[in-house]
Amino acid sequence: MDPVIGYCVKCKDKREMKDANEVSMPGKGGERRAMKGVCGVCGTGMYKILGKK
Repeated sequence: MDPVIGYCVKCKDKREMKDANEVSMPGKGGERRAMKGVCGVCGTGMYKILGKK
């Protein structure tokens, strides 16, 4: 699996997510796909919203 890159609001930089998995979030007009993980540097929770299938 390719590494997932997301923006960490605590580090204020793009970082690789550890333990990333796909989740479903409520959004406009139904569900939205997103990747959820933790920052590899500081451990803060991170999300990356994905496009439609």
